[in-house]
Amino acid sequence: MWTGLVSYPNNGGAPKNAVAESIDTTDSKVYTIKLKKGTKFHDGTEVKADNFIRAWNWGAYAPNAAQNASFFDKIAGYQDVTSEDPDGPDGPKKAPTPKAKEMSGLQKVDDYTFKVELSAPFSIFPTMLGYSAFFPLPDAFFTATPEQFGKKPIGNGPVKFVSWQDNVEIKLTRFDDYSLEDKVKVKDVTVKLYQQASAAYADLQAGNLDFQQQVPTSALAGDKYKTDLQDRVINVPTPSTAFIAFPFYDKRFAKPELRKAISLAIDRQAISDKLFNGTRKPANSWSNPLTPGSKDGNCTVCDFKPDEAKALLQQAGGWQGKMEFFYNGDASHKEWMEAVANSVKNTLGIEAVATPVPTFAVFRQNINAHKMTGPYRAAWQQDYPDVENWIGPLFVTGGSSNDGQYTNPEVDKLYKEGTAAA
Repeated sequence: MWTGLVSYPNNGGAPKNAVAESIDTTDSKVYTIKLKKGTKFHDGTEVKADNFIRAWNWGAYAPNAAQNASFFDKIAGYQDVTSEDPDGPDGPKKAPTPKAKEMSGLQKVDDYTFKVELSAPFSIFPTMLGYSAFFPLPDAFFTATPEQFGKKPIGNGPVKFVSWQDNVEIKLTRFDDYSLEDKVKVKDVTVKLYQQASAAYADLQAGNLDFQQQVPTSALAGDKYKTDLQDRVINVPTPSTAFIAFPFYDKRFAKPELRKAISLAIDRQAISDKLFNGTRKPANSWSNPLTPGSKDGNCTVCDFKPDEAKALLQQAGGWQGKMEFFYNGDASHKEWMEAVANSVKNTLGIEAVATPVPTFAVFRQNINAHKMTGPYRAAWQQDYPDVENWIGPLFVTGGSSNDGQYTNPEVDKLYKEGTAAA
């Protein structure tokens, strides 16, 4: 439904200009962005510089509570539009109103040109610009509430919104005034919403569903999906990684030795072989191997080392009671999450269990509210093709997807040094 300034080719290559005509810089600190003329939003209005400037300022302004706000933290003046909540999101005190509503680093040159000044040189800024946080918003967004707009969104992409039936389906149709090269050939698209991946898969087999992004785990064993679907299967590697996240705000998980023990107690290879039938690889790095700049083997606790895990658990002072590993029950995570919990239980001799949360919506609400009481299923697929995307949003203090609230001054310091490098 949206097209950004740049787009990312399917082969993982360098970003290509999309809505941007050009993105120029001489110092990696000030960027001049020129837009292609004549691209339109689905309501017929033209996409102009103001639609980017206003959208980015809205996304960065702390009182709007946009989850992607920290993606704008490289832009000069970001600190002025944010404020620190004195007692966290759950406390009674309100965060003070920021001293500015707009970032000083965004400047309109003319209707189709704007300048972005960053607070420090950041050479991969153009690579980030195809990510959804940087999409333009139409003028209509700013006269509606985010909730109203979210239910009837107006984008600038190759397909446009038609209707939405809660928990049933979303209907989209081709946007015939779309002028960029990634036009779609299909006229109408219905996105069906399922409570269970297995139900979607049954519809896929019966011919009631044309496409499902991932086959359920149950169809991987013995390559069952190949028999079920025959020539309807496309097997494509994606730069995504599944992992177990910790609620760092829960003091019981404060000791690194405990977290390391849990990681070293998981037999990733056995899970990959038995449950995923070799369609997943055990992770051995913080970043996905398909990401430019990824380094093999830089995760020091990704191997299965039962003896070391037991020793570390002792150093951490052991574990009392049940340890619940949470996952959303409306997708095919049950088998592998149970395997993770069993691996921890059998290796460390603690009461580890996998606990489903009924829907992804409720699961995410608990995560966003920092109410998780045990390790939980998480996943990351790169937003843009650079290794920085596997560190900044996930592990830097205040990162947009640092849901467990991990904080480490040394990580923050090294991240700043790394991103400022030419």
